[in-house]
Amino acid sequence: MTAFFNYLAEPSRFFILFTISVLAMLKWRRFFTAPRTALAIFVAAAAFFLFALRNPGFFANISKADNVPIAFMLFLVGFFSWLSLRRAVRNDERMARGELPEEAVDRPKKVLVWPDLVYSEFICMLIGTAILIAWALWLEAPLEEPANPNKTPNPSKAPWYFLGLQEMLVYFDPWLAGVILPGLIIAGLMAIPYVDTNPKGNGYYTFNERPFAVTTFFFGFVVLWVSMIILMTFLRGPNQAFFGPFEPWNPHKVEPTVNVQFSQIFWEWWLGTNRPEFWLTRELPGILLVLGYLAITPLLLAKTVCRRMLAEMGTPRYLTMISMFLIMLSMPIKMLLRWTLNLQYIVNIQELFLNI
Repeated sequence: MTAFFNYLAEPSRFFILFTISVLAMLKWRRFFTAPRTALAIFVAAAAFFLFALRNPGFFANISKADNVPIAFMLFLVGFFSWLSLRRAVRNDERMARGELPEEAVDRPKKVLVWPDLVYSEFICMLIGTAILIAWALWLEAPLEEPANPNKTPNPSKAPWYFLGLQEMLVYFDPWLAGVILPGLIIAGLMAIPYVDTNPKGNGYYTFNERPFAVTTFFFGFVVLWVSMIILMTFLRGPNQAFFGPFEPWNPHKVEPTVNVQFSQIFWEWWLGTNRPEFWLTRELPGILLVLGYLAITPLLLAKTVCRRMLAEMGTPRYLTMISMFLIMLSMPIKMLLRWTLNLQYIVNIQELFLNI
């Protein structure tokens, strides 16, 4: 049984299964958000968790002071994802019958800051303070000795909120993973109010009125960001090697790394010839592939599945949105290529220190 779960935890299988699960939950949201189905999933997850705690390696990993908050965070992400979809399904059913959303019916027309808002915030502050005090008494702070360059932690990991960025460094060059992509994430979040001007879904939960926006959010946050946190926290062990949930973390485990460049695949594997020496000729296939992905794909989508979106949004807002969307998709594409083909870079210009 444990060997089977270790097999499923292999990075490419884990990511594909995780993605399929989230998309299936969105597709058949009415079934998955039903209370009985949700209760059955919760009971199955709790049973698996209790079974897994019997394994010493899993218990040692999950009970680390750094990892306990992450385990609670994953539970909260799952619960609030279910709650939002549940309320969206109920609102969609109400609006299909010609009724108003629940928020429009239950919400009072005016709520005063004092006493309504201040009382609620004060109660939340008391509850949060009590939880933090109990947490501090129960769980020791994961403090270590002063930094010693002769003795570094293995594995050395960033705080949980930076684990996604640290995992991105495996698949992209540091200038991309550490500067360009985080900057584009911030720019994309800032551009959302200007790109997405659809007034539907404002102030109430819905899916039918905002299927693309909701699906993109779940894919970007739950699939990409949360799955990266899971990978870095529970599956990456010493020497940044991957370990199954029930596999002991052996510090002497070494995974041979075979870095394959796209130019090598194109010239040597497909054409059966040596790679050219001049960097522009050597990397031209990869450059054309990247430019085609970013320049031609938006045009093809505008002529096919995104034709209605282009008409509603207009050309500038459509190009902004679809460019951000394609850049977001480049992350899972590069991850799968790395895991399956050991592909390191699509464009590898060492002469100019430019790698993509």
